[in-house]
Amino acid sequence: MRIKIGTAPVSWGIMEVEGWNGQAPYAKVLDEMAEAGYQGTELGPYGYLPSEPERLIAELSSRGLSMVSAFVPLPLAELERHDASFREAMTVAELLASANARLIVLAGDMNGARMNVAGRVNEERDGMSQRHWHDAIEIISRIARACLEMGLSTAFHHHAGTFIETPNEIERLCASTDPTLIGLCLDTGHYLYGGGDPVGAVQKYGSRIRHLHLKDVRLAVLESVRHEGVGFIEAVRRDVFCELGEGAV
Repeated sequence: MRIKIGTAPVSWGIMEVEGWNGQAPYAKVLDEMAEAGYQGTELGPYGYLPSEPERLIAELSSRGLSMVSAFVPLPLAELERHDASFREAMTVAELLASANARLIVLAGDMNGARMNVAGRVNEERDGMSQRHWHDAIEIISRIARACLEMGLSTAFHHHAGTFIETPNEIERLCASTDPTLIGLCLDTGHYLYGGGDPVGAVQKYGSRIRHLHLKDVRLAVLESVRHEGVGFIEAVRRDVFCELGEGAV
């Protein structure tokens, strides 16, 4: 199987985290992606790249890039927000489909309480209730079914600071969802951050992995923030993630 190498605006500091600085102009970011030799990009936060399909396709194709996917965070444990989240996901999905992407990446949104214990989660204390798990599976599956009708495959991204971070939580998600409907976006850095072995994850989930986010982790920084009880955002500011080949992954 051939794997194409792409990137995302987050590698330029463009992300959904409130208060995070570093919004470079999108044209500059796309230019640098192309100059680096990437073949495609994820969408980034909705509205950062052009949201008109024709303009988005033109900006990408003029640089030899293609649209790969988009990262869509969901408030998994907040049932009252699920209908609004579904509509927001459909807005992103429609743009992806119009731009000839084949995949959408869903994730839990970063939760304040979980961000504070990222990397050292006590699942009984910090995890979702049975009811919240049921509601989370429902909204993930609902979005995935609607995306499939648009021609988009779905992968779920586990993420530090969210309700699906640890290997056990990822396993529960996979056991509770249809593997033909929902695949996995394996993030090597977040899997290690959450207490797992990325190589073991590849061996365990195999064909269920539809998308990869490749990150490396400075183990000394990770151990330090765990020991100090530092939250996830501060860990990122301390450069817990590093260039591939320079860390523990």
